[in-house]
Parts: sequence; C-alpha cells; structure tokens
Amino acid sequence: METPFYIVYEDKLRHNLDIITDVARRAGVTIIMAFKANALWRTFGVMRERGVRSTASSLNEMLLANEELGCLAHTYCPAYTEATIDRFVAGSSHITFNSVDQFLRFKERVVGRVSCGLRINPMCSVVETDIYNPCGAGSRFGVTADRLPQLPDGIEGLHFHALCESTSHDLATVLEAVEQQFGHLLPHVKWINMGGGHLMTREGYDRDHLVALLLDFKQRHPNLEVILEPGSAFCWQTGDLVTSVVDVVENSGIRTAIVDVSFACHMPDCLEMPYKPAIAEALPEVDTSRPTYRLGGNSCLSGDFVGDWSFDHVLQRGERLTLLDMNHYTTVKTTMFNGIDHPAIVYQKSDGTLEVLRRFTYDDYKSRMS
Repeated sequence: METPFYIVYEDKLRHNLDIITDVARRAGVTIIMAFKANALWRTFGVMRERGVRSTASSLNEMLLANEELGCLAHTYCPAYTEATIDRFVAGSSHITFNSVDQFLRFKERVVGRVSCGLRINPMCSVVETDIYNPCGAGSRFGVTADRLPQLPDGIEGLHFHALCESTSHDLATVLEAVEQQFGHLLPHVKWINMGGGHLMTREGYDRDHLVALLLDFKQRHPNLEVILEPGSAFCWQTGDLVTSVVDVVENSGIRTAIVDVSFACHMPDCLEMPYKPAIAEALPEVDTSRPTYRLGGNSCLSGDFVGDWSFDHVLQRGERLTLLDMNHYTTVKTTMFNGIDHPAIVYQKSDGTLEVLRRFTYDDYKSRMS
C-alpha cells in the first residue's frame, strides 16, 4: 500500500462500542455519536448494528445521520437562518438553540415539530486549552445563568458542553456548577444533554465513577432523560496515519525528516492544540544521545513541522512511520469539519458580471468523507 494513508481498525471500533454500550446500559442514559469527530460513514456498519444515533451541527451532518445511520439527528448549531431552519426541522428529532433570541425568532416554525432545547453555559472551565474551551470568558456558546431566570414556553430540554477529552471527575465539577446555576429550571424540562468530551474509552478513565455520577444525577432529577454525545470516545485510538520519509535535512544542528504528509493539511490539531502524536517506530521518550528528528511536512508552510522524536537507528529515505491515533477529529478536520459547507467560488469579470465557478454541496462532503 503506497503511503500516505489513514487506516481505521474495525476491531478497535467494536472495542470502543462495547465500552460505550455498557456505560449507557448501566447508567440508563442515551449516548449518541458526534460526527465532528468521526464521519467516515463507510465504517458505520458497526454503529448501525448497535443502533447508534448521532448529533449534527450542520445540514450536511444531519443528512449523513438521516442517510447512513437511519435516524433523525439531535441538532445543535450556533446560529440557524431563514434558509436552513425548515431543513433542520425536517431531519431532526431535537433542535437546541444557542440563544433565547434564536429560539424566539423561529419558535412558530419549530415548536410541536421537534423537541426544542436551549444551550446553557455554566462558565465552568475544566479545559486548559483555550481553543477547545467552550466556557471561557466571552464564549459565544450558550446562555449564562444571569440571562435565564426562567425558560421560554416551548423549551423542553437543556444542553451544555464544557468538556474536551475530559474525565468523569471533570464532569462532576461541571454538573455541580450546572445544578447550582440552573437547578431551578431542571424540573421544567424533559431532557438534558451533557454534550461531548466524555473520553470514557481512554485507558484509565474511571467508568464506574461516571456511571455512579449519572445514576446519582438521575435520582435527583427522575423527570430527565440524560443524553451524552461524545465524539472522540467512539473512535479513540482506532486509526493511524502511515507516512514515509522522503528526505532528511539538517540546519543549525536540527535534523528534520521530511515526510509525505503535512501537519497543516492532514493533522491540523497538531498545530492548533498543539500536540505531538506518538509514533510506533520511535522510542517512547526523546533521548538526544540517539538519532533524533523533527518531522517536517511536505508543504511550503514554514511552521509545518512537529518534534522531536528519537529512534534507535538513523532514518532512511523510504522508511515508513506510523503516527498513532489519527482517526478521531483528524479525518474530519482535513475535509469539512462539522460538515460546514465550503464557500462558493465566484469570479468577477472586468465588466462587473459574476460567474460562479463552483458551489459545494452535501455530495462534496459525503464523497470526501467516504
């Protein structure tokens, strides 16, 4: 198999599904999948076997849920528009609004057709990386308690999302904040969606604590259906990215192995977060007494590199390297993250007339995800 390629392992997907299904059964909660972390719909056969349903944050994700999981989506979008709201209603069972104003704007078109929810923001930050922290100061996500003394008529659920690859103990901290700030609203709704970031398939995650935490919450609020929508948990450590060394260069004492992939193009989280993925062929820790390299992407962006890794031998051209755990988020961020449409490309001619060179559609999203 010629490099580069992503590889996803069915047995590892099934292993994660076993864990998630067991947690859902023991805790008596509903756990659905977020496409923003995994939209490789040709792998969804194992999901359909378990009756997995999904969230959606765009029309494209909603259509994928309808077509490939055979379900109506639990939809949340930061802002709906006149052009999209009726289409969202047609393909969703639940729609969560980011603000009271958004709900009131579309209330007559949604109430009675779907179960309507409101996103709340407990302003409880347990995520250290700002780019992934939905509860940071000035966040655009959700309604804070000071702006929500009571719920508008027609709201049946509450949704919060405050985690990112977090622990059950982080959830406990957030739940405490939610109950303190929004507890007066909980008797008046039918469901609560605790969002994503519950990395229950990671080694060392305390699943027994998670189950106990959820059971305790349900005992306090027996009127509520509890929903979780993790993304990474479904496909954590289920896929890798295999690449080859195409050259080795040295500058100022730093050796860089240039590979036939790009961090900017194919692993954007490595630069955004930033983080350094594990490499199967590298030593567990950097040891500068051994051959040590940065990895440089095969693009012209100066910052398209990550490092360092040490090896027990000198790297050679043509040698393969396996970058581990490159399925969740990585595969969607290299295509159309969240299923967000690419802008159309328009050419304005000298006479002022406009020519549409390309419009992007759901078919582009689906065909790229595979």
